[in-house]
Amino acid sequence: MIAPTPEARRAFIVENTRRQHPPHTPELVLHLADEITPIWRLTEEALEEMGLPPPFWAFAWAGGQALARYVLDHPELVAGKRVIDFASGSGIVGIAALKAGAASVLCADIDTFCGAALALNAEANAVACDFTDQDLLEAPPPAWAEVILAGDICYEKPLADSVLAWLGAARAAGATVLIGDPGRSYFPRQGLDKLAEYQVPTTRELEDLEVKKTAVWALP
Repeated sequence: MIAPTPEARRAFIVENTRRQHPPHTPELVLHLADEITPIWRLTEEALEEMGLPPPFWAFAWAGGQALARYVLDHPELVAGKRVIDFASGSGIVGIAALKAGAASVLCADIDTFCGAALALNAEANAVACDFTDQDLLEAPPPAWAEVILAGDICYEKPLADSVLAWLGAARAAGATVLIGDPGRSYFPRQGLDKLAEYQVPTTRELEDLEVKKTAVWALP
């Protein structure tokens, strides 16, 4: 199987999404899939044949929407700072940070389709954002990172454990660390400070509720 070229990834995203305003961050515009878009109905086998990982980049997940909302409402958190948007997906959180005045943002996601989605979404919001598909968990958190933002990272236990340990190391090194999460199964129930709580519109095709109670947390 030949991996899609950057041009093919971009074309696939344009073909399977349309520009929309996420309900909880209407000031942003993203290339998102509609609920009826066939991309969400493809089986894992069909996606694998296409060389396409699960298209997390095509949806504004609840944790990311909440975290983006918090950043937009509290620009002092990121203004003039160097930021990492961890497991960036569509790039909604990183784009929000740039809109709020961040000096720079690195969006990181191991899915290369996220880089194509981010490029389209950054263009749509008139910002410039860096991207890496390297697995940041394979090394200590970058010393330059002043703020690390992570949304929807606790849907699998091994990943949640690894990411939370990595984020804890970043916090110990002095970075501000915020997490957006709608109460997923493997999110820790203690040891974090709740900063805000929102009712975030979602879709029943991907979540268990049409509106998810979602919080933004800080590592103390």
